Amino acid sequence: MPDRTDLEVKTAIFESMNEWYFWNEELPATVDYSQFSTNEELLDAIAFKPLDRFSYLTTQEAFNNSFVGKNAGHGFGYAFSADEKMFLSFVFEESPAGKDGWKRGWEITQINGKTIPEYKLSNGGYDFKLGTSDPGITNTFTFRLPDGTTTTRTNIKAEYQSNSVLEKKVFDLDGKKVGYWAYQSFKATAGLSPTQSTEVKTSMEFFQTAGIQELIVDLRYNGGGSVAVAEQILNNLIQTANSGKLMYTNKYNSLKSNLASNRSFAKTGTISLDRIIFITSRGSASASELVINVLDSYLDVVLIGDNTYGKPVGSFPLSPYNTVLKNNNVELVPITFAIANADGKADYFEGFPADFSVGDSPQYPWGDERDLRVAAALNFIQNGNVSGRMLNTYYKPKWEMIDDFKGLKQEFPAY
Repeated sequence: MPDRTDLEVKTAIFESMNEWYFWNEELPATVDYSQFSTNEELLDAIAFKPLDRFSYLTTQEAFNNSFVGKNAGHGFGYAFSADEKMFLSFVFEESPAGKDGWKRGWEITQINGKTIPEYKLSNGGYDFKLGTSDPGITNTFTFRLPDGTTTTRTNIKAEYQSNSVLEKKVFDLDGKKVGYWAYQSFKATAGLSPTQSTEVKTSMEFFQTAGIQELIVDLRYNGGGSVAVAEQILNNLIQTANSGKLMYTNKYNSLKSNLASNRSFAKTGTISLDRIIFITSRGSASASELVINVLDSYLDVVLIGDNTYGKPVGSFPLSPYNTVLKNNNVELVPITFAIANADGKADYFEGFPADFSVGDSPQYPWGDERDLRVAAALNFIQNGNVSGRMLNTYYKPKWEMIDDFKGLKQEFPAY
């Protein structure tokens, strides 16, 4: 028999879901709490499948820390090339891996003395057994560097502040200034009110000063994050002529329909573009897709890479609305709303299809013209198309980092 507190928390989860859950009418009428040994089992059992792949439970501290980039772990991501070699896909600057000098493009050949194929699972995925993200956990990695040499590094997990911007640069393309922005997750800067990102502000000022005429936004490993930061980006990228127009509409369940709201643009800065090219993959989700969907109503939007993940719905934490959850440090983050763009488009659970399907090139640094997706974007700006040679590079990875995570960590995937 569950203890009293356990039963109270499970009851609070079910009651909160009935009140706030976007698909509340699909919930069971009653629940036998004794059937579920954990809160996670309960949530999984009542979530509306298959559309809800997103609702999760965490702690209040973990939720708040993630949205301002307070992480723990080694601080890297990985991706596979077409021949299933595994590379560092990004490294956070202040993380243990970043401080040890790790870089995107390093091939990972061994983890804790075993080769990568030895970690392969029957479903085509991988379990590298790196342990939890708790500080103090140690793993050893062997890398093949771009110059052909190898190095073995032992790395200790620690707490660190993650960066969102992985690269910002300007290409000179036949006299045309083309901005390139590799953006890893929508994280706010702690302490700012209203919620904003200093990194976004600095990036947009950089591109504005450079006088860019085109922009490539690289979201290929961006699992989402703060809607407020997404709005900050949108307000920078929208044209002045569309300031004040509808950005998006929020839709809630029938009990909360009074909360439905429209958000309008408030132009920031002077960047003025007629189109934006996004580099995307299955790892591009949530707030990434929100930005793409919103801008699609006002600009020419071109997607290069792979189809996005498919998350047209959003969440906010429910502990502020339930004292039992709050007092027991249970953070319930279910799907609570859907977002429609100015054209009413709100249903993209299959993801946004790439206009030009081009394979990933994790072996090259950010913004490198040998990176097939970057090259394809530049090719498109020059010629209005992407060459068949590049399109022939397309492959569908069997396993992507986003597949390795659930809940809060799926939005901010890193090891």
